Amino acid sequence: MGEPDRRMEELMLVEEPAFQRVMECVFGVREHESRTYVVLIEMPGSTVGELAADLDRDRSNVNRSLSTLAEKGLIERERRLLDGGGYVYQYYPIPVSEAKELMHEAVDEWAEQVHERIEEFGP
Repeated sequence: MGEPDRRMEELMLVEEPAFQRVMECVFGVREHESRTYVVLIEMPGSTVGELAADLDRDRSNVNRSLSTLAEKGLIERERRLLDGGGYVYQYYPIPVSEAKELMHEAVDEWAEQVHERIEEFGP
């Protein structure tokens, strides 16, 4: 059984999974990564430092969470020039409606695979 199948199987065992739990299973992210996404919804345009303070996590851990979320297509990064020179990155979540659509697509794909296995079974 592959990792996506295992995650979906785990999700099916939860009677009423919360949005973050569904997100974790569908995208294969950890709890702290889904929490980072939720915080970004509340605080779009946050920097790593701001997120680290709000999440009470080390900056390097927040950076790793942001990298994972970016790989999954759940956040975007923009560079902002500072008045005194230099720059800082700000992070923005994709809209919840887009995240939901990605989740629906992943679940539909998984369900289609399950239906295929059912049809293949038997003589």
